[in-house]
Amino acid sequence: MSQASSLFTRLEYRLAEQLFRARWLPRSPRTQRLTMRLFQRCADAGHTSALAVYGNVLFQRAISPQDKARGASYVLKAAHSGDAYAQYQAARIYEHGCAQYPRREDHAVTWFARSGEAGYAQAALRLAQAYRWGELGLPVDAQRADYWQRLADHAGAFAEPQQLVHH
Repeated sequence: MSQASSLFTRLEYRLAEQLFRARWLPRSPRTQRLTMRLFQRCADAGHTSALAVYGNVLFQRAISPQDKARGASYVLKAAHSGDAYAQYQAARIYEHGCAQYPRREDHAVTWFARSGEAGYAQAALRLAQAYRWGELGLPVDAQRADYWQRLADHAGAFAEPQQLVHH
């Protein structure tokens, strides 16, 4: 991707993000379509955050199994690129499963750990809970639960407010 197209993609992403979060803008179907089209263009251009956001929206709001699978593939692409939010979403996809990506607790644990270690508080909290209650195929382990709880507390204390909120 050339530097000019990369700059244009980053600008498009910022616009899509502003439209997505704008409280002052009416939530008309037209605005929502424009926002999703911008996110899709950026995701298709390889913008990691756009892959994460657009993929998650597609996955969560999908009507067809094909859209759900396409959303999951965008999320996984962003997760492999190192995006902590996408890693958390990838873990949730594997925790609950879908047609294209069946439930795999081992994959869910791996992605929660990567996301938590990268500073995403919700991922560390999920692992703390899993170790506390013996979920996700993990043994009950108070020491590991405490480790992940401390990591979550630390990440939450230093996170930007929007990092702690689902997109």
